Amino acid sequence: MNFLKKIVTNFLVFEARRAVKKFKPVIIGVTGSVGKSSTKEAAAAVLESRFSVRKSSKSYNSEIGVALAVLGLNTAWKNSFGWLMNMVDGFKISLGKKFPHVLVLEMGVDRPMDFDKLLRIATPSVGIITAIGEIPVHVEFFSGPDAVAKEKSKLIRSLQSDGTAILNFDDEVVWDLKDKTKAKILSFGFGQGADIRASNYKIGIEGIAFKVDYAGSSVPVRLKNVYGKQHVYASLAAVGVGIVFDMNLIEISEALQKYESPPGRLKLIEGIKKALILDDSYNASPLATHAALDTLSELEAVRKIVAFGDMLEIGKFTIEAHKAVGEKTAKVADYFVTVGPRSKFAAEGALAAGMPEKNIKSFSTSREAAQFVKELVKEGDIVLVKGSQSMRMERVSLELIAHSEDAEKLLVRQDNYWKNKE
Repeated sequence: MNFLKKIVTNFLVFEARRAVKKFKPVIIGVTGSVGKSSTKEAAAAVLESRFSVRKSSKSYNSEIGVALAVLGLNTAWKNSFGWLMNMVDGFKISLGKKFPHVLVLEMGVDRPMDFDKLLRIATPSVGIITAIGEIPVHVEFFSGPDAVAKEKSKLIRSLQSDGTAILNFDDEVVWDLKDKTKAKILSFGFGQGADIRASNYKIGIEGIAFKVDYAGSSVPVRLKNVYGKQHVYASLAAVGVGIVFDMNLIEISEALQKYESPPGRLKLIEGIKKALILDDSYNASPLATHAALDTLSELEAVRKIVAFGDMLEIGKFTIEAHKAVGEKTAKVADYFVTVGPRSKFAAEGALAAGMPEKNIKSFSTSREAAQFVKELVKEGDIVLVKGSQSMRMERVSLELIAHSEDAEKLLVRQDNYWKNKE
């Protein structure tokens, strides 16, 4: 099977490279440990108001994922005929006459040298680094956090002098990379000194509002049904992209009205018993989990419940990172429900930080946790659901969602492949 996968990957990579060489689209690359999908969606929302844009579908950010994204194709999962059709369609696309003007591509890494494979497919002229943090996701296969940052820095190292690096000013690890590129730099963040700066941030049940300041000008931005500072950062990076394409702040602000947070990224969903679900179940890293807890702390509720699954691929940082999540949860939530062996360290952290033992419950699987939370939840509660992909925490959200018929639209991993996978 691995041999066949390699053949398919090589074929699609060849077709994607040929398409890029023939059509010469403007390529925007997005990397980071968190926020890639949200930033990709925000950047595409801004540019689609003026240009023909193709963006990565879902979170296609591996070698085969980037090739599929370039060609505008979808994964066929374990369907051999589907992959054959993808190769045929890719061949047609690479020889065709129509192609988007702009590609917005997520670029992810799991292991050293992964970025080299991605850059062989598509070399961006605009590179965005969202956030990395002190304990990045996927650090398990690297010598340490510095090695992860070095691998991701290849995005901006590859930029030419006429390109633009859009960097998170508030993330020390990202901002320390600014000297690694010869391209123009645009910084974004809340901090004084950022080129594109957010201020007056407010959050409520309706969504978030903030001001964007750039080069002496300022515009208000309101995003409905979008929650958390993570989406402010995604929007700020998208403002940077708009600036690169000579769009003015008013035009960019209006375009951002079409931005929607992707499923599983801090979606506030109507739940059973007139409760609310803050669904952040796509994946989890220490940085993203703390950000989700910050968002939970900003929202009003009768009671706050955290359903939290293991954070994977953080190697030697596993124990301390989980304990830190528990300690923070004790400060912002009333109940803590954990899933998986690693999350027991989070439960210990919450207990040590003063959360009553009766308010902490640990389970082996997300299905078990889902049934418990379903009984626990009451009117006026908000339930934050968070965990790494393989912990399948979306199953908790699925049990709590008020309108199950909308699950495919609102939640991650609702296609047959995931539903049939344990």
